[in-house]
Amino acid sequence: MINGLDDVVVAETVLSDVDGQAGRLVIRGRSLEDLLATANYEQVIALLWEGFFDGLGDIGPLLGAARQEVFQHCRFVDESLLGRPLLDGVRALMARLDDGSDLANALLLVAAPAVFIPALIRRQRGLAPVPPDPTRLHAADLLRMLHGQPVAAEQAAALDRYLVTACDHGLNASTFVARIVASTRAGQTSSVIAAMGALKGPLHGGAPGPVLDMLDGIGSPDHAGSWLEEALARGDRLMGFGHRVYRVRDPRAEALKAAVQQLARSGQVEPGRLRLAEAVETAALDLLARKKPNRPLQTNTEFYTALLLEAVGLPRDAFTCVFACSRVAGWIAHAREQLKTGRLIRPQSRYVGPIVRSPSPPTHSTEDRAQ
Repeated sequence: MINGLDDVVVAETVLSDVDGQAGRLVIRGRSLEDLLATANYEQVIALLWEGFFDGLGDIGPLLGAARQEVFQHCRFVDESLLGRPLLDGVRALMARLDDGSDLANALLLVAAPAVFIPALIRRQRGLAPVPPDPTRLHAADLLRMLHGQPVAAEQAAALDRYLVTACDHGLNASTFVARIVASTRAGQTSSVIAAMGALKGPLHGGAPGPVLDMLDGIGSPDHAGSWLEEALARGDRLMGFGHRVYRVRDPRAEALKAAVQQLARSGQVEPGRLRLAEAVETAALDLLARKKPNRPLQTNTEFYTALLLEAVGLPRDAFTCVFACSRVAGWIAHAREQLKTGRLIRPQSRYVGPIVRSPSPPTHSTEDRAQ
């Protein structure tokens, strides 16, 4: 048995290839670096969904109209939703959507997190939700709905870069769940809601927020080495370092670091915040190389994701939701691929519990048998 299914191939896909040894991510035949240089999130959705839906066309206007339609569900936000973790509230609102299997349903599922995240945050702050603007790009409109006004172009571009970077990443836990549910012939909404449940776990989608907690705890670049030494001595995990697949630097981390540096150059990130993060990164990599020389622990995507999402004004409890906002396009693509090429996913398990012996059959005397 292989614990955790490491290196077990359970599907063939055209969607993404994660090369952990080389530190390379490929989305439908295009490198992450190429996508970031040439495509926005709407164009990446079209790339992921190519061949799985008819009539894709220009995704932008279709997705804008879907945001408008989804916004109607914001009237169902009540105190019970506002008192729950943000991801639970977004998931509950998304569960209101029909469990469809067509392009219209897929667009609603992509639109929903971008609408519900800012709506719930604003309601928690005592503010009214802001209706979508269907003419804007997805990332820019999410931030406009959050802040109540258009944001700086650099902030919108940074969030768009994050959405592209996180759109798909092989057969991670949430994507595998989406494919399992799709293999039962349940609808797309069921697949996405199930995937969100997997994403909620701290070992998958819940780590970017604690990166900021770590930075706040360290406080100053001068304290980075000693603080990290003490944390490692306690057995604490250094947030933002190490990955289940990558044995070298996560390529997404490099892309998001560049986005944060661009935000800093445009004044959207305080220079001291970036200097602190870079000092912590340098100290952590040096410490991990010395203390755990047999384990390749490099910067992962969560480290600079935290700084980027903080810089565009998203609260820490929204970070996992924004991850879902990006990854939902990949979940749907995998669900469609599973329907098109796969069968019901039904692995085997090996029983290792106690052996229960069946009772012996009753015995009968010669006299009983004679009767």
